[in-house]
Amino acid sequence: MNNDQSTPADDQPPEPTDIFLWANQADAHKDELEIDLFLFTKGYTVYATNYAKELKAQLKVLFLYDMISQVQTGAATGMAVRDFEAAAAEDNVLECTTLDRVDHAQEVIEQIRYGEETLEVFREGDHEFKKVKGIVARFSRQGTEPFFVAKILPQSQVLKGATAWMYNGDSFQPFSADVGLKITPDNQVLIAGGDIFAFNESKFIRLFGYDAKQFAVAEEKIAEIEKNFKLKFPEGMTFDALVRDTKSLVTKLQKVDVGLVTQDQVVEQADEMGLELMTDDATGEIIIMDAKDAAKFVNLLNDDYMTSDMTGIKYELKGKKELRGDSGVNTPEGE
Repeated sequence: MNNDQSTPADDQPPEPTDIFLWANQADAHKDELEIDLFLFTKGYTVYATNYAKELKAQLKVLFLYDMISQVQTGAATGMAVRDFEAAAAEDNVLECTTLDRVDHAQEVIEQIRYGEETLEVFREGDHEFKKVKGIVARFSRQGTEPFFVAKILPQSQVLKGATAWMYNGDSFQPFSADVGLKITPDNQVLIAGGDIFAFNESKFIRLFGYDAKQFAVAEEKIAEIEKNFKLKFPEGMTFDALVRDTKSLVTKLQKVDVGLVTQDQVVEQADEMGLELMTDDATGEIIIMDAKDAAKFVNLLNDDYMTSDMTGIKYELKGKKELRGDSGVNTPEGE
């Protein structure tokens, strides 16, 4: 593996990456590029790998050449580069964000950049391929900063030797490897300098669990909540931080209508449902100690607790549909 690489000074933010210049330089020096492959798990632990030298040319085809071609074609057809957080996926638009915004991507790249010497080499006998989430190809050249191309590895692209066959010549043969991989040639994610380019929005989100559009909506709702409700947190904790660390809260906040209920109604409903959501007797603030309290509070805002008038059983609602008009029931024609 090639360890000769330069990185920006820690106290200097990297210059924004010119994707069109990147493509031209990568194309001009493609024959000089060295390639190292890494796997990372669903928990974002990175493993080093080895590969046969016969694969090197194929790796460039699978990971790099189409990406260069797409950018160069885009330059000729007016492709726009827009912030991932604000852009919608559309033709001839390449979405981009900074590496420091995408925690899991930064975690993967930092393990490679700064901890490569300590990375374990992935061995199927010692590790489980079913836990692998993605693959990263690092392209490096003497005297320049490396760039990284990442792809997701769904289990549908993994062939286990114990359950797979080969067809060789005119007959089926046992699959001779521990694991087989199908690497799709589509462009997914490029990490160059301090920037990430999402060629495939949905696969980028699946790879690194980053959906800035949902976070943007959640942050708007958080600001509205903090304006209309009195909340109290332990020292050093914020509502924003709790939400960012809890995917279910980000999702739930997408549909919350903050103005529908008041602070008093939230507290009263919490007491009625026995939810043990504490308040400060002196200030009336709702006390949020952890993510569980935050989830209760958001559920209350969304009116997601009810008591059945028929059975008296208390429920947390996982899905709701408002009944309108004649109770929303469609009567078949002729009845």
